[in-house]
Amino acid sequence: MRSQLSEISNGTNGFDPRRDRRVIELPRTAALLDAHTRMRDHTASRENFVTHSRRVFRALLEAAVCELPFESIDVRTPPGHTFRGVRPTCSVCAVAVVRAGESIESEVWSILPGARIGKILIQRDRATSQPHLYYSHLPPRIGDGHVLLLEPMLATGGSLLTALDVLRAAGVTDDRVVVVNVLASPSGLRRVVERHPDLRIVTSSIEESLDINNFMIPGIGDFGDRYFGTDGHPR
Repeated sequence: MRSQLSEISNGTNGFDPRRDRRVIELPRTAALLDAHTRMRDHTASRENFVTHSRRVFRALLEAAVCELPFESIDVRTPPGHTFRGVRPTCSVCAVAVVRAGESIESEVWSILPGARIGKILIQRDRATSQPHLYYSHLPPRIGDGHVLLLEPMLATGGSLLTALDVLRAAGVTDDRVVVVNVLASPSGLRRVVERHPDLRIVTSSIEESLDINNFMIPGIGDFGDRYFGTDGHPR
């Protein structure tokens, strides 16, 4: 009964994100768990938090790239032989939800050199938990290709939904969006995929639930503050 009440209070109502084809959770390898353990530790220094966050970013982006369309291509190797490989058939840009999403940008360039990056600034009202859009600047003709939407935290889903509205207004259809996410709540995932059934979300961890203040459990704290060193705890 307690688990059923928890599902209802968090808005899942039986929704299981791990069985939803639109939600891709990274395999819980020892390496991934090690990175999460070091990141979630409240005593972690900023240096350690950044180092192990970047490990997770790289794994997320590699998985997100796999969701793009590819075609076969043959290349000649230095010894003169043929190797049959693949390459993306679409242009790809990344859009960071400022500020936490900016932390992933350098890893995007390590995998997709030269990728264009757009920005969307959304801030959540701490009293009401409602998102407010303040600014957006997207690459031209963004709707012609695919978008990696960089949003590390998905709690209630409000900020992500606002960002998706911005992309839709710019001509980006849901089937061309792959969300790159570090932590997501089940209720937030349900809210997003119900409104945007054709997008995909790649996450490194589906959390247990939300607390009464809409923070994720077990959570990680304010990701942007910890990554950029503005959490007020010099370590």
